[in-house]
Amino acid sequence: MRAYLLSLLLGVLVGLIYAWFGIRSPAPPTIALVGLLGMLIGEQTPAVLERLSTPPSSVAVVHPADAPGPDRKE
Repeated sequence: MRAYLLSLLLGVLVGLIYAWFGIRSPAPPTIALVGLLGMLIGEQTPAVLERLSTPPSSVAVVHPADAPGPDRKE
């Protein structure tokens, strides 16, 4: 997550520098960026759906009274 935040902040910084010098960004038009966002969402959707559809694993709960200990004989 840290890498994404750093990437976003550096992108904003470069955008500000471009604006300061009046340089037009060589990035593709907004419609292409929206398409890339859609591709990323589509790429991540199967993994998210799989996590949501898989029931949580059952976890055995051991109560302290049932747990073997140094004073209990098994």
